[in-house]
Amino acid sequence: MEAKRVLVIGGGTSGNVMTVLLLRAGIDVDLVEARPDWNVRGSGITLQGNALRVLREIGVWDEVREHGFGFDSLGLTTPDGTVLHVGEVLRTGGDDLPATLGMQRPVLQRILVDAVRASGANVRLGTIAEILSEDDTSVTVRLSDGSEGRYDLVVAADGLHSATRAAIGIDVKPEPTGMAIWRVPAPRPAGVECSALSHGGPCYIAGYTPTSEDTIYAYLVEPSRDRATIPPESYAQEMRRLAEGYGGAWDEIRDSITDPAQVNYTWFDRMLVEGSWHRGRVVLIGDAAHCCPPTMAQGAAMAMEDAWVLSQLLTSGSAWDEELLTRYYERRIDRVRMIVEASVQIGQWQLEGVPGDVPGLLDATMPVLKELP
Repeated sequence: MEAKRVLVIGGGTSGNVMTVLLLRAGIDVDLVEARPDWNVRGSGITLQGNALRVLREIGVWDEVREHGFGFDSLGLTTPDGTVLHVGEVLRTGGDDLPATLGMQRPVLQRILVDAVRASGANVRLGTIAEILSEDDTSVTVRLSDGSEGRYDLVVAADGLHSATRAAIGIDVKPEPTGMAIWRVPAPRPAGVECSALSHGGPCYIAGYTPTSEDTIYAYLVEPSRDRATIPPESYAQEMRRLAEGYGGAWDEIRDSITDPAQVNYTWFDRMLVEGSWHRGRVVLIGDAAHCCPPTMAQGAAMAMEDAWVLSQLLTSGSAWDEELLTRYYERRIDRVRMIVEASVQIGQWQLEGVPGDVPGLLDATMPVLKELP
């Protein structure tokens, strides 16, 4: 290929995966990330097989497997902890990968950061990018450190509230769904071998996922509240209060929730950019293009698949033009729309108190995810 230069804006999951894949193909990549700490934070993350498939593609699967906790089943319990059902989950990444793997999100981010560093990318932390101009062949960008550069392509992986998305004239914004989630890391209670969910009690969902041999992350989903009315210093107390309605493993989990700085409170949002995910030579991936509630645990998977598909097209030998970027959108939109709509639907049934057909919805969507994106 003719020598190419790409700027990736955003060093989260999709931006890191994009960077590694492009560098491997011999494309020169600059990565800029607004946070000086490279966003190594969070409680836990649930990765299904189609996400693990991409992590294997970038060469970090062995490390992810070592530091995470893989499993093939999902448990359902009553609020008091009584197990109602434990069922097998489809291996969407193929039979040689677990159906699901939980891990601490900071650990995943550190693994991806190390992969980016090893790839030889030029990384600038605490840096913001501003698009100055573009023509048919390149984009001129000014960085907040005062430098300027010209790139053959800019990949916007700068998240849900993407400044790049707005700057290129795409005015779609995330919309709250009416639900919110409390998350916290915790020690793993004995006997917790897979994710388990409880519907009912004081929250819509009470759940937990093992993230290593010693840890889990636990979560409670409730109607969204004005965050200004919940002082951050009260987060641990508030999550413990909500957890009082749950038994079983929650008795041990609840006692461990003591540090408000470890508790995260976030609203559920939905967004899907329709029509195209690019303007000129600036293209969106991940949460900059779409987001959904975590009711199907597919947000990170969809973001990583974006990076994988776009990198395949960029390294195919085809011209980097309007047709190629349109093909990227066309390969992704139906699959992503399916996940966004299904994830929102599950939450909407809960908001309305309607006994929706969640098993039927999952039976319709999960086999599609086993197919390559």
